[in-house]
Amino acid sequence: MSPPRVALVGANGHGRWHRRAIAPLVAAGRVRLVGLVDVRPLDDEPAAPVPAGTVVCTDHRLLLAAVRPDVVVICTPPHTHLPIALDCLAAGADLLLEKPPVLDLAEHRELAAALAATGRAAQVGFQALGSAALAELTAALAAGRLGTVTGVATVAAWQRPDAYYARAPWAGRRELDGRPVLDGALANPLAHAVMQCLAVAEAVAGTPVDPELIEAERYRVRLIEVDDTAVLRVTPRIGPPIVAAVTLAGEDFVPGEVLVTGTRGRAVLEYPTDRLRLPDDADWREVPGRRGLLENLLDHRATGVPLIAPLARTAPFTAVLAALRDAPAPTLLGGDLVRATGTGGQRVLTIGGINAVLRRAAQTGTLPTESGVPWAVPPYRAAPAGEELTTES
Repeated sequence: MSPPRVALVGANGHGRWHRRAIAPLVAAGRVRLVGLVDVRPLDDEPAAPVPAGTVVCTDHRLLLAAVRPDVVVICTPPHTHLPIALDCLAAGADLLLEKPPVLDLAEHRELAAALAATGRAAQVGFQALGSAALAELTAALAAGRLGTVTGVATVAAWQRPDAYYARAPWAGRRELDGRPVLDGALANPLAHAVMQCLAVAEAVAGTPVDPELIEAERYRVRLIEVDDTAVLRVTPRIGPPIVAAVTLAGEDFVPGEVLVTGTRGRAVLEYPTDRLRLPDDADWREVPGRRGLLENLLDHRATGVPLIAPLARTAPFTAVLAALRDAPAPTLLGGDLVRATGTGGQRVLTIGGINAVLRRAAQTGTLPTESGVPWAVPPYRAAPAGEELTTES
């Protein structure tokens, strides 16, 4: 039997990461790379040479007609995911769809319906869900090592220079050409932090997170349309509250920590590095091992093993995005609070004291307004269906 035919739509930028992930599978004979699509000429990627016979073009529809791939990896701007995904499903392909998969609940339902109608599978690019460290953490929760879990939170402090917001026409945008983009910290670069918390909360409650209330304090240090700094709190109908405290204007680098607080102690997972600290641990432990999402999708096709990140598992994340889509523009911070370093495209803006603010939110479950941060503004509050409740604290 010939190996599955794989194509990649969006082969430049982050798509180069997918090309590097596909290359060893090609070398091992597990897949055949049949097509690469991008609107620009392909970037050079020495670790992933283009095999002879691979179709390279600028339109995914031409590719689908030419080679009929079995699996398509979609790594294009978020607002283009749904139409490309629907075309690929109609052509008979299974999907590995980059995060965020879609940008509102209506799109989520449309994609889910297309999957059901075609009988195809879709894996979403939340690769941290495949980590052995996360599996060990959830096993510890199931064994009661933290007692009753009272809160799940994440804190991450990154920096992004001016060039980051000039990388594409959709960068830092709320919408483009009438379609949502939501290229903010919560929805895109730090989406993994949010999704890890939702996965842990699902493990605690034994059911996917069903938000009863979503609250968000969102800020920005540039004239962008979305947040670069935010504290999000999700109150589920069942299970512990979830807080995500993140920034792209951090003072000191915090890769991304997931804090799980229980009556017997606190566990911390550094999700980008797969380091874990359980209540009995004296220090961090690296827990090696990640199941690759594409390999898992191939196994699912071959033997029916469960997907790591099926579309249905990401529904709570999409509910958060739906609330953010309806929220007002983030508050612009400036003055003495914001410091600039560097020049040109490498200029970086940081918020004074932001790391301490975010850590306090993650550790206590309180929003900045509730802890007396002087520059904080009352949160946006939304019900599960996206109905705005109030912006008063």
